[in-house]
Amino acid sequence: MTKIISVVTPVHIEGTQFLAEAYTSLCAQSLPDEWSWEWCVQEDGSGVNAAAHLPSGDPRVRIAASRRGGPHVARTMAFARSSGMYVRTLDADDQLTAGALARDIGVLDTQPSVGWTTSRVVDLLDDGSTRSFELSDPEPGRLPRGSALDFWAQHQRPQVHPATLCVRRPLLALLGGWMALPASGDTGLLLGLDALADGWFEGQVGLIYRKHDGQITAHPSHRAGPEWEARMSLIQEHAEALRSWSAKMHQ
Repeated sequence: MTKIISVVTPVHIEGTQFLAEAYTSLCAQSLPDEWSWEWCVQEDGSGVNAAAHLPSGDPRVRIAASRRGGPHVARTMAFARSSGMYVRTLDADDQLTAGALARDIGVLDTQPSVGWTTSRVVDLLDDGSTRSFELSDPEPGRLPRGSALDFWAQHQRPQVHPATLCVRRPLLALLGGWMALPASGDTGLLLGLDALADGWFEGQVGLIYRKHDGQITAHPSHRAGPEWEARMSLIQEHAEALRSWSAKMHQ
């Protein structure tokens, strides 16, 4: 029986120009025996027409639309349509590296107490060159439960890149998917996962992260101002509440 890893991708109209490259990176994945991937592309709003930017006839590609709610709501809607035992996020403008999905599967298959994985990232610049992600990566291997929140509370940024998350389905369902925020919903999910289960950091690069002016992280409100303060406050409150609940369950 085929096992499925679901890749979920939100896309808006401006992001469709990058879908073909994301698809190519998926097609280049070599998976373990008895495994396959499905790609749940979620159009964020009307008029996106993602199908026009992708080859037709691949049954692994599943496209649907939902009302405009932002990328984190769209990711959660894609998760709702997915069927895989593991769920991997991939933004429309990013690309997986060779072997990324196989490494996710390998960790989650062999480490039953690990709930989620992340990996190294390189930035893809406008001129086609790449550079290492600006954050300092942890040592490869297990990330003890609570360590991501401790790092975030000290530095106000995640130590690992939430755009590389691969999660066990029941754990993602327990959290209800991504936090429904205008931005940083993936950071909220990362810290929620960290409150409930150990993670794993893969030392090999798993994602090519495109840097461009149209992405959410380029918006002026992303890193400062009242909206940023509210997002950060809720993310921390959410993670701390989950950690407190989890600690009681582990007593």
